[in-house]
Amino acid sequence: MKEIRAFVQPFLLDKITAALLQLPEFPGMSVSEVRGFGRGMKMSRTHSLQEELEEFTHKLRLEIFVRDEMVAAAVQALCGSAHTGNRGDGKVFVLPVEEAVRVRTGERGDAAIWSDVSDDGDVGGVPPDGGSA
Repeated sequence: MKEIRAFVQPFLLDKITAALLQLPEFPGMSVSEVRGFGRGMKMSRTHSLQEELEEFTHKLRLEIFVRDEMVAAAVQALCGSAHTGNRGDGKVFVLPVEEAVRVRTGERGDAAIWSDVSDDGDVGGVPPDGGSA
């Protein structure tokens, strides 16, 4: 299992989401608003640190957990939909994931992410009350 962590332009979220949802078994993602800077940011002696922080670039941080065999397709969909050709398009990182645990059910590994969801919201065959299936 891998984590795909991406920093992208906020105005492209809908386009990126649509591209990722086209992937078979896309597991979902988390989105956070973040601010930061890359190599192009130069501290000026005429501005205070607070003024420089206010000028940080606004981005979205996407966190996506996928099976190893889904990484290439997910990265391609993400990069293709996030690309404008302009400076600041973003970055994508792929990281190994040692373990995943679904807190509610205790499922581990792939089952913590890819369990079947039934119509009644039951995940992985474990009833919401914690009883036996």
